[in-house]
Amino acid sequence: MITRTRPVPAVLPIAAALVLATSPLFLARASAQSVSANEAKGIGISGQWRGSRGLVTKGSDGKVIFLFGEVQPSVVCSPLQVCDIELQAGEVVRDVLVGDTVRWKVEPATSGAVGGQAIHLIIKPAESNLVTSMVVTTSRRTYHIQLKSTPTQYMARVGFEYPEDVSTKLADVNARLEASTIPGAGVSAEQLNFAYSLSGSARWRPTRVYSDGMKTYIQFPRSIAGQDAPVLFVVSGGQNRIVNYRMKDNMMVVDYQVDKAVLVSGVGWHQEKITINRGGR
Repeated sequence: MITRTRPVPAVLPIAAALVLATSPLFLARASAQSVSANEAKGIGISGQWRGSRGLVTKGSDGKVIFLFGEVQPSVVCSPLQVCDIELQAGEVVRDVLVGDTVRWKVEPATSGAVGGQAIHLIIKPAESNLVTSMVVTTSRRTYHIQLKSTPTQYMARVGFEYPEDVSTKLADVNARLEASTIPGAGVSAEQLNFAYSLSGSARWRPTRVYSDGMKTYIQFPRSIAGQDAPVLFVVSGGQNRIVNYRMKDNMMVVDYQVDKAVLVSGVGWHQEKITINRGGR
């Protein structure tokens, strides 16, 4: 007589699966893999910045120049070679943090005279086909750099162009132009007549008066801009007469050459007056 037994349901595997599914480790991994809408948006923004093609130019001695802050620069290195990342002169490095500290080595070096030294970060990968990231904090800014390694190709020298440096250079150029061209006249200082004398005291006393032979320019302190300017009277035949003029910021422009004039502001005891004479007459 053959006795048949009924199969036992696979209760233990199912139970084990339930235990595994509710374990803290499993839940933590599942939570880490799920991404919220804001997190996905943030990842996309970061990925776009890291993957964008920024401006790369050639500097002196074959240096590869990145525009700082435009994109995440990607520096390509190679085993048995060194990549030299040069920071701005005078910049003090606070920290250097590398994602893969086992297969990437970063060593500091310096160049230049004391007081204006530049920090160099010497990058050396242990093997090819590696990708990691590096954060460098300094006294002026924070660098976020991607590091890649290939079998033979590499960037020997890397540097940065800084937007604030460009703004500073532009401001210097504008300052030199402003110094060589007197406001309002549109001609160089050598072509102007500054032989005017001023007498009297006033809080708005002109800083200078000059003429280009056709017009007279009376420049006031910048504090007068947006305030009531004094009234100009031209002295002719012993009489004060009002003439046409126009104000542009802190500059009063008279449409002819003035020999003698009076600037008046206020009345009575509060009146302020400045007398202008051409040639000190």
